[in-house]
Amino acid sequence: MSAPTTVEPTTAPAPQPRPAWKNVVRQGDRYVPVLATAVLFAVMYGVGVARYPAFGYPQVFVNLFIDNAFLLVLAVGMTFVILTGGIDLSVGAVLAVSTVISAWLVTVHHWPAPLVMALILVGGTVFGAGMGAVIHYFEIQPFIVTLAGMFLARGLSYVISTDSITITDPTYTRLAQQRIHFGSSVFVSVSMLVALAVVAVAFVVLHYTRLGRTIYALGGNEQSALMMGLPVARTKIAAYAISGGCSALGGILFTLYTLSGWSLHAVGMELDAIAAVVIGGTLLSGGSGFVLGTVLGVLTLGIIQTVINFQGTLSSWWTRIVIGALLLVFILLQRVLGGRARGDG
Repeated sequence: MSAPTTVEPTTAPAPQPRPAWKNVVRQGDRYVPVLATAVLFAVMYGVGVARYPAFGYPQVFVNLFIDNAFLLVLAVGMTFVILTGGIDLSVGAVLAVSTVISAWLVTVHHWPAPLVMALILVGGTVFGAGMGAVIHYFEIQPFIVTLAGMFLARGLSYVISTDSITITDPTYTRLAQQRIHFGSSVFVSVSMLVALAVVAVAFVVLHYTRLGRTIYALGGNEQSALMMGLPVARTKIAAYAISGGCSALGGILFTLYTLSGWSLHAVGMELDAIAAVVIGGTLLSGGSGFVLGTVLGVLTLGIIQTVINFQGTLSSWWTRIVIGALLLVFILLQRVLGGRARGDG
């Protein structure tokens, strides 16, 4: 009779800790799209300076901020929404209706400009918060809700006026024509300073406040954020309220840029804002991105237009073609980096 055999219990091998260098590489992947955008911008700027001597003038660089101040503010608001994993298609229409209401109130009804600007900002913020509340409490896709918001805002602008309204209000005119000189050859506009202030505030909010950390957590995994007890509803509504407020502020800056209000202003500008955010390195799935990357994205779109203007013979539609190609490249880059991160996990 043979002795009973004992079976040694099998235990699963303990998971091996990930090498430190892999953690460093994984963390570094977050910065790859931003660095790629910075390199792309530097290369395009260098090519412009090499081909066109006037391209190197400091004012040409500053004009990238002056001519795109309203888009920069729109893109900053869009960054908050995309970081939560959402999208806001209403920003261009809110900008347009803001210009129409501004022009209509100050030109036709002679309301004081400060009151009109305050009304526009409050209205845009409340509109954005309302869309955020509908998205969260009714669990409707952001694409659908903000598409409805886009039609509502654009339709309201047509109801107020179908014609372009020229603004002659002295406050708007003074702000639009105000220039702050640095030396004899460089000046900045009020709109540019406002846009840079918005970027600075957004940077602080996203990286040094509880709201900012919750936005990143919400975009990373909403269910995990809920289980951790984070204020998901309040954060999501706040993100869309910020986007609505930025859209209204962008409308005021656009009004200063054109000194007019028109229902057909900013058609398709929501796509420019989304493109700037994505090219700036923010993941469309949310949870990863930088507001400074969005600044680089806006500058990249601006320098494409500037190069085409200096070239002189190319149609402006080439701007759209180049932006479309860049957008595809950066989405593919995000896909590759996302797949590598999942593989490491």
